[in-house]
Amino acid sequence: MPAPTLPTTAVIGAGISGLTAGKMLTDYGVPYTCYESSDRIGGNWAFGNPNGHSSAYRSLHIDTSKHRLSFKDFPMPEHYPDFPHHTQVKAYLDSYAEAFGLLDPIEFRNGVEHADPAPGGGWDLRLQSGEERHVDLLVVANGHHWDPRMADFPGEFTGTSIHSHHYIDPHDPLDFTGKRILVVGLGNSAADITVELSSRSLQNEVTLSTRSSAWIVPKYTGGLPADKYYVTTPYLPLKWQRKVLQKMQFMAGSNPELYGLPKPNHKFFEAHPTQSVELPLRLGSGDVTPKPNVSRLDGSTVHFEDGTSGEFDVIVYATGYNITFPFFDPDVVSAPDNRIRLFKRMFLPGRDDLVFMGLAQSTPTLFPFVECQARLLGAYAVGRYRLPDVDTMEQVIDADQQKYTGHVLDRPRHTQQLDYFIYEHDMRAKEIPAGMRRAERLGGGVLAGAR
Repeated sequence: MPAPTLPTTAVIGAGISGLTAGKMLTDYGVPYTCYESSDRIGGNWAFGNPNGHSSAYRSLHIDTSKHRLSFKDFPMPEHYPDFPHHTQVKAYLDSYAEAFGLLDPIEFRNGVEHADPAPGGGWDLRLQSGEERHVDLLVVANGHHWDPRMADFPGEFTGTSIHSHHYIDPHDPLDFTGKRILVVGLGNSAADITVELSSRSLQNEVTLSTRSSAWIVPKYTGGLPADKYYVTTPYLPLKWQRKVLQKMQFMAGSNPELYGLPKPNHKFFEAHPTQSVELPLRLGSGDVTPKPNVSRLDGSTVHFEDGTSGEFDVIVYATGYNITFPFFDPDVVSAPDNRIRLFKRMFLPGRDDLVFMGLAQSTPTLFPFVECQARLLGAYAVGRYRLPDVDTMEQVIDADQQKYTGHVLDRPRHTQQLDYFIYEHDMRAKEIPAGMRRAERLGGGVLAGAR
């Protein structure tokens, strides 16, 4: 029996997800082209990325330790610190791309401007260059931390407002010295920026406002990176494991009420915790004033839900991101309120020629999560893995959504949350073998018709 013809394949984006997808497609012998709108790889980790898709600020260090962050087949260098700086993460990705020959298939400064489903299957692409190309399989890896989401408060603020996406350092894009600054949000970026701007040397008055509050976890426990202790198992109910962690959280001093912040409106691990060693110290030292959610804006005055108010020169909104696909028409693919129904966070039921990569808030690590997805992508592209029927996919989507997000706050930030360890075990031990059995029983993947 002759070997099937491989699908013509396009990958959108040369960030973490695009590079990992390309590496696995190469391992499976699938030729592909990666279309990147920038002049460099790295996406979010390419500081100052000309395409505007990097949210890295100058002082940024990764919140996941190198031990958890490393690709399984390409460990981070031993000499890296436990929590690398963004320049080191970028250098690591450069080394990864060079080691596996991932640069040659990339067309830089030639992103996909529009992607239309072709009548006979596959996709018609319009590129930055004006060229049009057809592909059998489209892999979307454009990231989901580049389209800022702003808070919508009543009233109008007459000072300066920026999103944390545009923050670089205390002097760029604004002169953050001698200012009355309000930071809105309590995620990792909000914590980092609050700490940096509250340095006494800058002579700022910094206030931190939060709607839901957050449990603040340390980066080290017992002298080791705390995430080295975070391992969930598929052999015990997740509910039990969360209860154990909730019982133990007091040992880490993670309760934000200890530092004057509002009481969280959720239990530990019912929302993404914030990792910060320095924020509790700044709050406890009086360098940062904690406040609840904003109730109203009035000129330079900001009113809070506890009835207090303050005068501010600048508001920094660290309020997350929208999941958007600017190259798709909204009636083809969209994610209203950051919700999109994907089988195994990869496949849109009914669109067998479309795969999403890295579209999840994976705890505690992202790189191995994408690596896990890429294994299924490679097998799928060569016909060794076959998807279940649409009805089954929809049922699995519901079950997975309940498993991974049924216990968390109903917020746009958490719609794509999942536990890496549970997901990886499910893919490796269950879904990929099941898909391979389907392919053996039913014949190669549905893309075989295009091959």
